[in-house]
Amino acid sequence: MRPSHFIILIFSVSFFASCEDNKSSQKSAAETVAEKIQNADSTATGVAENISEEKEETEEALGDAYPIPQEKLIPFLTEYGKKNPENRVRIKTSFGDIEVRLFRDTPLHRANFIMLVKKGYFNDTYFHRVAPGFVIQGGNSDNISTNEMRHDIGSYLIPSEFDAGHKHTYGAFSAAKYSEQNVSKASSPYEFFIVMDKGGSPHLNNDHTVFGEVTNGMDVAEKIVQVETGQSEWPIDNVYIDVEIIE
Repeated sequence: MRPSHFIILIFSVSFFASCEDNKSSQKSAAETVAEKIQNADSTATGVAENISEEKEETEEALGDAYPIPQEKLIPFLTEYGKKNPENRVRIKTSFGDIEVRLFRDTPLHRANFIMLVKKGYFNDTYFHRVAPGFVIQGGNSDNISTNEMRHDIGSYLIPSEFDAGHKHTYGAFSAAKYSEQNVSKASSPYEFFIVMDKGGSPHLNNDHTVFGEVTNGMDVAEKIVQVETGQSEWPIDNVYIDVEIIE
């Protein structure tokens, strides 16, 4: 397809009285307590430093910071997917709602989409490309905020997940991609499309990654695909979207 325009440390100190000089015993006890407190403080400091170092190492290993660098994308999305197992979303438009089930056997694409939904990325975007009998494509806009969000999240590409074997049948939910210098057919992280050809679009198989399917609302998609567009297939009246997690 053509390209479109993220010790509590508890210690206790105990000392016991003995049959000896009280003054000497109290001094000895006080010194003992001070030494134990000092040792405990040192231990607490060491533990805190270790925890901090481990956290930094974990974050560095996972790329758990935005913008997400390409070289850390796979471990980041893999870990994010484990912690965020949702796979059903609702795309809300002025024409109605479209419900989508994301496939679990395309884990990188699923995790990425859920992450973007939770970060609110799509809520400033539109169905910006409408091609009757072919696709409706979303995830972009002419708002400055969209470019800012992309800059903050990262300019990475998602490796294709063709091995799952999903096809571009009617209602398939697939990832757009950039064509330039993209021999691996990696996906754009931000744009998706819904197949509107009732006979399917098999020429897109193994060229774009299908990572979900519309489970409800294809009648809404059919209304959107009929809107008037300009020469670039961009609707004359913007079709705003708002995406939320169902479960």
